[in-house]
Amino acid sequence: MKQFFSVKLSNAAFRVGAVICLSACCLLSSALWSVAYADRIKDMASIQGVRDNQLTGYGLVVGLDGTGDQTTQTPFTVQSFISMLSQMGVNLPPATNLQLKNVAAVSVTATLPAFARPGQHIDVTVSSPGNAKSLRGGTLLLSPLKGADGQVYALAQGNVLVGGVGASSGGASVQVNHLNVGRIPDGAQVERAVPTLLGQGEFINLELKTMDFTTVARIVETINGQVAPGIASAMDGRVIQVRAPAGNERVAFISKIENLEVSPAQGIAKVIINARTGSIVMNQAVTLDTCAVAHGNLTVVINTESSVSQPNARSEGKTVQTDQTTIDVKADKGSLVQLQRGVSLSEVVKALNSIGATPQDLLAILQAMKSAGALHAELEII
Repeated sequence: MKQFFSVKLSNAAFRVGAVICLSACCLLSSALWSVAYADRIKDMASIQGVRDNQLTGYGLVVGLDGTGDQTTQTPFTVQSFISMLSQMGVNLPPATNLQLKNVAAVSVTATLPAFARPGQHIDVTVSSPGNAKSLRGGTLLLSPLKGADGQVYALAQGNVLVGGVGASSGGASVQVNHLNVGRIPDGAQVERAVPTLLGQGEFINLELKTMDFTTVARIVETINGQVAPGIASAMDGRVIQVRAPAGNERVAFISKIENLEVSPAQGIAKVIINARTGSIVMNQAVTLDTCAVAHGNLTVVINTESSVSQPNARSEGKTVQTDQTTIDVKADKGSLVQLQRGVSLSEVVKALNSIGATPQDLLAILQAMKSAGALHAELEII
């Protein structure tokens, strides 16, 4: 009796242990699932008011190896160079004809990040608006960079780094990559700071990069559950208002908020079609209803052969050119294929591949499926 009882107890303990182990595995797998598909708030939203600012300017690149602007076709390059010389005290005689082969006018652009302070350096991109052959080996002269308000926020200068290379001789030329655009790492020094406010009063606003009511609701629930109850509220499908402490504690508070992990909602079903390149991209939410598709290729070949009709000797006839045209129409054998309802992206792709259609053919097939109501997705043509 004791032996039987001990066996039953062991089995019961084994079953209890198995249930506990299974429950732990389920909890662990669910936790791993949530972590694997969770994004940080900083990847989905930004702090309102914390933004970059675009800067632009105009300058001259000198020191080119004969690959600069052709001054007869780009007179603004000569005008800019003469103006620069006059500012340095060099006055040229009137009607001076300058042939500048080593100078190119460029457009200078840069991005001023948030909280940038005077003295810091930012990267610069220079682009040739004229007909310069290459900016390789050139040096950008001092160029002011202005914002949308017309104020100077940075000064750019330095050697231009071009990723391409080219050579030409005897009418033959070889070029690798682009030669008319280059970068100057840390080529501009910030001279003026842009005031940036972290929130308004006691609140900060989080702005989602993509509008989604479900994601907003999940972020609000996560902040209120893991930081403090009632401090976050949704303003609309993009903006979330969060009550934040003032002073130096606000930075640490924002750091804690933006590192919280939230599972974003699944986006709307969308198919992106690039008609120029034939590229098609679908997201995971695309589904397909049961439908029938007939696919076939129609080829029309038109061939024209020219012949000359020559009259006999001593006849009064004239030489006449005649054209003989033949038209050949070929239709590949097409079959009617039934596509079953697909509930996942892999099934949709498998169904479309089963009919043997090329990406160019899928452009028309997907549009026809959308018109027939069989494709549950938004078509966006770029």
